[in-house]
Amino acid sequence: MDGRFDVAVIGGGVVGLAILRRLAMAGLSCVLLEKGADILSGASKGNSALLHTGFDAPHGSTELACMQAGHAEYLSIREKLNLPLLETSALVVAWSEEERAALPGIVAKAHKNGVKDVALLTRAEMHRREPRLAASALAAVLVPGEHVIDPWSSPLAYAHQAIAHGAVIHRKAEVRGAELRGGAWTLSAGDVTVEAAIVVNAAGLFGDHVEAFARASPFHIKPRKGQFVVFDKPAARLVRAIILPVPTERTKGVVLFRTIFGNLAIGPTAEEAEEREAGTCDGATLQRLQARAIEMVPDLAHVGVNAIYAGLRPATDHKDYVIEALPGRNWITVGGIRSTGLTGSLGIAGQVEALYARHFGKLPRKPAPLWTPVPMLAEHDNRPYQQGGDIVCHCEWVTRQEITDALTGPLPAGDLGGLKRRTRAMMGRCQGFNCGAEVRSLFEKAPHGKA
Repeated sequence: MDGRFDVAVIGGGVVGLAILRRLAMAGLSCVLLEKGADILSGASKGNSALLHTGFDAPHGSTELACMQAGHAEYLSIREKLNLPLLETSALVVAWSEEERAALPGIVAKAHKNGVKDVALLTRAEMHRREPRLAASALAAVLVPGEHVIDPWSSPLAYAHQAIAHGAVIHRKAEVRGAELRGGAWTLSAGDVTVEAAIVVNAAGLFGDHVEAFARASPFHIKPRKGQFVVFDKPAARLVRAIILPVPTERTKGVVLFRTIFGNLAIGPTAEEAEEREAGTCDGATLQRLQARAIEMVPDLAHVGVNAIYAGLRPATDHKDYVIEALPGRNWITVGGIRSTGLTGSLGIAGQVEALYARHFGKLPRKPAPLWTPVPMLAEHDNRPYQQGGDIVCHCEWVTRQEITDALTGPLPAGDLGGLKRRTRAMMGRCQGFNCGAEVRSLFEKAPHGKA
């Protein structure tokens, strides 16, 4: 037995890590079991990294409540955790008369959702804000509170803060057996066996499989793939706001957005997929994305593509998040967390804490919070290379010390992908052509590099 805990969280994506943080900071003893070699190995490794207001979310939904609570908490804690924020705002742009006619309804829905600063812009006002938009853009809705954040540093900070409060994280720990006996679960996960009074299922793309340990799953994961094209850094000067399409029932559509790392990207597509492990890209779809970006901002025709990637979202047959407690099974379900999960994660964690208190017992007295700031990777903020040091990755200005730090500490990178997400090494224009050998060498020399 590798420990007895109040709570075991299954799944090391942003939602699982936010829950781990919340419960550990509430004074509970917690463990997290992640099947991948590192955290963020599933759905959380590929997304658009937007901090949403919930202006267009279904009114009265759990998703909306979690997004708005998550948005507010992120803004309240980000400075203490050294998390970046690129204040962009967003424009929902109409490209046809039919879409322009839909804009007042978007404003009305935003106001009903409590996002009162959303407003219509005329064509002239829109082009004054975004002069590089194509002339075919007819009008827009301004959403001032939508921003860009770092999709990987945030969950890393949640993990570090949870660990500081006593939580344990096991990687390469896929839960293959679970038995409830005598009021506690025994979980078998690779070489690890733990006992926990309560289990939280935050397994993302495999949430329905894990749910089967507790009951016949009430939801079925239907992975939805999103492909992205990332333009080279000069493109980021062409657009200031996040450019959103008029949404449909099925998807928020293809978004043009600056990244926190100084690029401009377009995506995601919304494709039904069978794969759950990794999303694949195809050339024809990526060409269509690039062409659509150039239609929206013609000057992008003169900027090269830096990278492509695909992410998978754990969509289900439910339109809303599935968050509920099963008191008779000592179990909390967190399933169907779709593309808004990065924003909603902190709010979801708050709902899980409330479910625990309501169904499983009074929470202990909270200890004073410990703050664990993470390295700053945002292009627009202060980076370590600006203080000097040996630079290994010249595309993304990553120093040797940053790489060394990412391979040590309380949660060192468990694989090369984790190292890239912690530092940005090998993720620039050359995609590791120049620095890849040295970065791999540093990883392989580290204790976790052989794991």
